[in-house]
Amino acid sequence: MIAIQSPLEGTEHDFVQIKRVLEKQGFVLGGNWDYGSGSFDLNLDEQNKVWLRLGFDVLRGNIDDQTEDNDASIKLTTPYVLRHLYREGNDPEAKARTVGALFDQFQAPVDPDAEVDGKWVDQAGEQLRRAEDQLLTAR
Repeated sequence: MIAIQSPLEGTEHDFVQIKRVLEKQGFVLGGNWDYGSGSFDLNLDEQNKVWLRLGFDVLRGNIDDQTEDNDASIKLTTPYVLRHLYREGNDPEAKARTVGALFDQFQAPVDPDAEVDGKWVDQAGEQLRRAEDQLLTAR
């Protein structure tokens, strides 16, 4: 994981408005969100291993990924680029289980915080500048 300096850090936004702007640029609401925090993630590679992440904390209200009918305000945290390495092929730890398959359908990364090549840091920086331009001029 490599942090990227940004004037977005510490800025407050209406959740629905920032979500709309970022989705137009290809960001998605990260699957790790909850009612107190979350992130907007942008995939940087075709294998879905390198990501630009814009984290946030919820200041007021409740976020919901299914509706725009909410009043949440969020505060952005330090953006960063990260790389997850996944095992290619079958997982040697996998066991045949019917009920467990419902819960264990995705394997854990071999290295959830793998080294990030400089080209990805540069690309993340470019994408972040685009987001900054859209978000800071919309205020």
